[in-house]
Amino acid sequence: MAIAELLDELFPIRIPAEAAENLAGFRAWVTSESFPEKWRATYLRGEILLDMSPEETETHNKVKGAVHYTLLNLDRTSRLGTVYVHRVQFSNKAADLSAQPDAMFVTRASLRSGRVRRVQRKGRTGEDTELLGTPDLVVEVVSRSSYKKDTKELPVLYSRAGIPEYWLIDALGDEIDFTLLRRGARNYIADESHRGWLASPLF
Repeated sequence: MAIAELLDELFPIRIPAEAAENLAGFRAWVTSESFPEKWRATYLRGEILLDMSPEETETHNKVKGAVHYTLLNLDRTSRLGTVYVHRVQFSNKAADLSAQPDAMFVTRASLRSGRVRRVQRKGRTGEDTELLGTPDLVVEVVSRSSYKKDTKELPVLYSRAGIPEYWLIDALGDEIDFTLLRRGARNYIADESHRGWLASPLF
């Protein structure tokens, strides 16, 4: 066993004090070179959640892969913007939130207007580590370890961040439950299907 792996097992998780103070401190920590790549960290209005659970193959990894494939194909035909997949940090100051959605979509218009801004790693020109602002779409595939976060906490904060569209996918049961949430005046509203189809406002 490598020394680094042995140290990880022997010593507890260490979170810098400044990371727990506020969103700015958390963002500086998770985008630094010292942050472990295998961790998935979320900041929810002062609370830090760390998820180091391996992805379940059938109910999470394959579903997420299908989402990525679909979004990339939609973008190839629509040319609306950019798809961000797997472990891209996104932060929103108004919602006091920083998370790593399973997928995000940002339109070219949002980047041009400054609604979303790419944040570069300090001292590394051209090396983006974070998106700051309001993406046009976020996607979460529910896992057992993230169920409460994905279904209860994130919808509230994603809505406060002004994100127009949230896809919530639950494959833990016998059938896949796909919920398309549109942002209303204050909160998300689940879209009703028409003959088994859901219409994405974005696409």
